[in-house]
Amino acid sequence: MNLSPSTENSMALMSRKIFVSLDTTARSKGSDKVATQAENILNSQPDLEAKLVRNGSRGMFWLEPLLEVNTPKGRVAYGPVKPEDVSEIINQQCFNDIVEHPLCLGFTEELPWFKSQQRLTFARVGIIDPIDVDDYINHGGFVGLTSALKKTAQQIVDEVKESGLRGRGGAAFPTGIKWQTVLDEPEQQKYIVCNADEGDSGTFADRMLMEGDPLVLIEGMIIAGLSVGANQGYIYLRSEYPQAQRILNLAIENAQAKGYLGENICGSKHSFHLEVRLGAGAYICGEETSLLESLEGKRGLVRAKPPLPAIEGLFGQPTVVNNVISLASVPYILSHGGASYRDFGMGRSRGTLPIQLAGNIAQGGLVELAFGISLNELLQQYGKGCKSKRPMRSVQVGGPLGAYLPEEQWHTALDYEEFASIGAVLGHGGIVVFDDTVDMAAQARFAMEFCEVESCGKCTPCRIGSVRGVEVIDKIIKNDNNEQIRQDNVNLLHDLCDTMEYGSLCAMGGMTPFPVRSALKYFPDDFLPQPSTEKAQ
Repeated sequence: MNLSPSTENSMALMSRKIFVSLDTTARSKGSDKVATQAENILNSQPDLEAKLVRNGSRGMFWLEPLLEVNTPKGRVAYGPVKPEDVSEIINQQCFNDIVEHPLCLGFTEELPWFKSQQRLTFARVGIIDPIDVDDYINHGGFVGLTSALKKTAQQIVDEVKESGLRGRGGAAFPTGIKWQTVLDEPEQQKYIVCNADEGDSGTFADRMLMEGDPLVLIEGMIIAGLSVGANQGYIYLRSEYPQAQRILNLAIENAQAKGYLGENICGSKHSFHLEVRLGAGAYICGEETSLLESLEGKRGLVRAKPPLPAIEGLFGQPTVVNNVISLASVPYILSHGGASYRDFGMGRSRGTLPIQLAGNIAQGGLVELAFGISLNELLQQYGKGCKSKRPMRSVQVGGPLGAYLPEEQWHTALDYEEFASIGAVLGHGGIVVFDDTVDMAAQARFAMEFCEVESCGKCTPCRIGSVRGVEVIDKIIKNDNNEQIRQDNVNLLHDLCDTMEYGSLCAMGGMTPFPVRSALKYFPDDFLPQPSTEKAQ
């Protein structure tokens, strides 16, 4: 096997380390069993002088469980590994820099899939021990915080403004403008709230980062606190992420022990306290005002705006509410400068986006790239087509409220404005792929059904419109040969979508029409009555 050297610092590779991911997806594929086997081997063979490290995932989920061994030339990857493969790999690799093995993939960071990315926010994910503060510092951690402590609050906000960073949770609102609004409020109790209620289908970037590099999120929240004068932060985490909860709490505890959280952080006059709070499984609490209601101990209902949370947020105080990736992008900006971050991307979409590939895809996982790559290039170069080996038919981008895109739209660049121009949303960067066996009428029905189940119920267009939407779609696809009745129902569905889009309080009802309309427009044949024999099949 032809292996080329990595650029990883050889000074950190004096002793062998075995890396096996603790990421939830890797664990679901058996990484805990691989790690246990590795630990048993190392304990029984002390002459190996190697240490097991549970790191985050590199994002190559089709290769999990991935096992890496460091060498003076870089980390060598093996995957997917079974427990019975571990002994041979460790015994060969721990005494050699380069070995021949059927599962050997080469140097991890030289793999084409990985090497071509621009990892800024995810630079340490899969590399460090997630809860080891010293490891984090040795890989560039807390440099942004050190820089921020030397700046005024306004200077920090200006740096974020210059970067062009926009909310990565889906709304894409300029982060610096939000922070400026909170900073401009009179001096009082202010809060930093991280929205970690990642509920969109096909999304896992927040979870991957919290499990693989939680300290970068903690650092970003501390910097946000410095920028607006807030001394208290909350991470609102979805209850379905128990591994992330455990790792976050350990990371917070370790950061506090090292003086990065609590009173007088890093010996300064500034203080910042941080807590993890769990949600209760409600998708609507991904909406910022509903999240705040839940965080206050109330039922998760959407608030009317104004007032904005930046003015009257948590407990009625000025509050910064940002997504995990938004906050985790801040340390890079403060350590490298806003201009450096702005140099990535296109148009008004600056920096990078963690893109999540899911659904019927051969190579599912996370890719971090600068804005501008086309959807088709992403699907083919990184995703390698459908796992079923059948033709792709439709791609949904932006979660369950995102539009279904037909092949003729896959040339669209990943850019907020480019997607808006075709009636789609980029959202949180989640991409779900469907092959040619998908029933798009059923997918449209699912969108309305999802809204019906997850609506907070506060506004009529969302609460009632979604129920009527399911009923109307059922009438459209019913085996009824009366074309006039069918067309009347199609028109009714369009009118209903207009009411939901323009009358709903928040994006839950306002965006549910996106997948419905796109399915109707680009896949109309799926809504035609099918012969009863085909229905039976």
